[in-house]
Amino acid sequence: MAIDAKNLRVDYQADELLETDAPDQPFPLFDRWFKEAQDSDCPEPNAMIVATVNRDGHPAARVVLLKEVNDRGFVFYTNYDSRKGREIDAHPHVALVFNWLELQRQVRIEGRVERLDEETSTAYFQSRPKKSQIGAWASPQSDVIPDREFLEQRKEALEAEYRDVEVLPKPDNWGGYVVVPEMIEFWQGRSSRLHDRLAYLRPEGDAAGPWKRERLAP
Repeated sequence: MAIDAKNLRVDYQADELLETDAPDQPFPLFDRWFKEAQDSDCPEPNAMIVATVNRDGHPAARVVLLKEVNDRGFVFYTNYDSRKGREIDAHPHVALVFNWLELQRQVRIEGRVERLDEETSTAYFQSRPKKSQIGAWASPQSDVIPDREFLEQRKEALEAEYRDVEVLPKPDNWGGYVVVPEMIEFWQGRSSRLHDRLAYLRPEGDAAGPWKRERLAP
């Protein structure tokens, strides 16, 4: 197989990102960009890449859905026994990427990860559609399974068991994380590959520390 992508290029001219338009804090800018992504043709603006590393420093990345942004940071939910869950336990720092191609924008986030409390995770789990609750129980996420039929049989057994129940209990190995950011970079595509990059940084481990804003060369 051979793919030649050397001549695939797009000249970005949709917008600009200047210091005069950027607030001193990153969250208001993220809020503005996220809402603009929602109002655009972005199919899933809350889709983000979550990158982790294992104990040996080997990286892995996957797309996960953002579920909330609060005063602490960026919230998502998953199976704690999945590969990402195990790697977060081993090395509780991750990188996130939001890629809004329709707006020629990207946001990168680096930070440490904390588990949400059980009450919060349970409340979210039980707010999900019943089929999603059953799916969380049915899938031993990241484990090797024999075939698709294995999942279908587990799903059917759970549907029968909880036929008359609308709200399932939350699995013990399922819950939420909050990524407490230490760096947030906003990238706006510009012409001639001279893109705008504004990064907000604060001292590592200081969730309440002041943000410092810097312009980075593209």
